Amino acid sequence: MEKQTIAVLGPGSWGTALSQVLNDNGHQVRIWGNIEDQIDEINEKHTNTRYFKDIVLDEGIKGYKDLAEALDGVDAVLFVVPTKVTRLVAKQVAAILEHKVVVMHASKGLEPDTHERLSTILEEEIPAELRSEIVVVSGPSHAEETIVRDLTLISAASKDMEVATYVQEIFSNRYFRLYTNNDVIGVETAGALKNIIAVGAGALHGLGFGDNAKAAIIARGLTEITRLGVKMGANPLTYSGLSGVGDLIVTGTSSHSRNWRAGDALGRGEKLEDIEKNMGMVIEGISTTRAAYELAQELGVYMPITQAIYSVIYQGARIEDAIKTIMAGEFRQENEWS
Repeated sequence: MEKQTIAVLGPGSWGTALSQVLNDNGHQVRIWGNIEDQIDEINEKHTNTRYFKDIVLDEGIKGYKDLAEALDGVDAVLFVVPTKVTRLVAKQVAAILEHKVVVMHASKGLEPDTHERLSTILEEEIPAELRSEIVVVSGPSHAEETIVRDLTLISAASKDMEVATYVQEIFSNRYFRLYTNNDVIGVETAGALKNIIAVGAGALHGLGFGDNAKAAIIARGLTEITRLGVKMGANPLTYSGLSGVGDLIVTGTSSHSRNWRAGDALGRGEKLEDIEKNMGMVIEGISTTRAAYELAQELGVYMPITQAIYSVIYQGARIEDAIKTIMAGEFRQENEWS
């Protein structure tokens, strides 16, 4: 493929790691952010020490503070900003763009209040004449491992398989491989909802429970993620793939995961406000728990683990009591989907 010019919106850990992948593949990468010191550091020192203390970035990765400058003449735009500001940044992009681009996103969450998926937000805010069909880049991936070029396999999902293939080609290399998928709803809901289960898995660890409990919450968590996703129109097979069970395993079992670490701290008795302050990064599973709980209530979907985590985070329930509620719940068949 010819060299592409790509604007990466969001110099967080994942945005930085994906910028390096694209740069490794010979593309021109412009990484945009609104924290001046961080952009200056990327340009002058070629580091992003807020997220990666020992990593030196290639000098070809350029930081931009001005969004219009970052978007000028690009072939593609990759959104990697927190869920809660996706709509705001999309509005800004729509107001600046003067030509059609491929639009991708690699964030995981549901918008608070509206409960909308991120591709829906991008479709609403960026006029169709300025963009491709949205491509969702999602799957089992820790930025800390991708940045050191560890093997990573994820999905590129879009309603348009031609544009999904374009994204597959610009990203894939010897250590980073993408598989195309046409189930946007499934890939997005899997990526968003697994963060909730990761918080719960971390909490079990913090409380001192072992591998049996870990396996249980991952397996049953996947069941309720699938239950909600299918209700929203997803293909159930997506949840047995990279963006489903794959992402749930990597996020629900690793200390690299900020959602797992947040849950672990909750399990050890720390207060949520202290955890969020100490983390220094967005914990998407916290806001997604509320969105998923409300969506499940609205759609009539049975999600006991999500409900239990919601009760702890938003209703002040003790984690031990939430676990007792789940364990004392009604008996069900394992393959019930309603």
